[in-house]
Amino acid sequence: MSLLDTNKNQSRRARKRDRMLDHLAKTAFCLFESYGYDVVTMEQIAQEADVAKGTLYNYFPVKEALLAHLFHQELAESIFQLQKMLNAQTNLEAKLRYLLHSSADWCKKRRAYLPHYFRFRFMHLRALGDSSDHEANRSGIDKLYGSLFKAGQTAGELREEMSASHLATLFQYLYLGALMRWLASPDLDLHEEFDVIVTLFMRGASSDDKGSKS
Repeated sequence: MSLLDTNKNQSRRARKRDRMLDHLAKTAFCLFESYGYDVVTMEQIAQEADVAKGTLYNYFPVKEALLAHLFHQELAESIFQLQKMLNAQTNLEAKLRYLLHSSADWCKKRRAYLPHYFRFRFMHLRALGDSSDHEANRSGIDKLYGSLFKAGQTAGELREEMSASHLATLFQYLYLGALMRWLASPDLDLHEEFDVIVTLFMRGASSDDKGSKS
């Protein structure tokens, strides 16, 4: 077998695996929406997806992993359109506000599931933005943040002492903190919480020395 044939087989297997992962995650979410997350069992998911229970566990050891896959898939599917809308914004601050407001709209729709999702993420990640985290990277959000901050540095909107990837990681920690605060206090407005962190970040990372000292 030639190297080309080997690569084709590997690519075919990868696509087949991704289709199975997507099928299992979508099936699980339909059940969660119909019967409630806490009620649905892995056995029910396997039965509804028409796979052996062992097959499901080979791909997803716990229900939270199914949620993580679905959420990252939804994000991946929205990246292209999101990038087009971001390109229409005038500067980095406007881009970040648009990005986070879009995220807030999505989070509100998925609020009941987010505690389960984050519990899984915290238990299985060494750190937010870990490059070995295939599921998160599959969504494309890390590259999107990195490109935004790199462009901000090129345009002179951000300091250059830190790399764009470092800035992206720090910003995501701010994002996570605002999101956790909102989940703990239902009366808060998530759009306003995200606006606060954008303002905080832009002032702290600004290339304007006067602004950073005020």
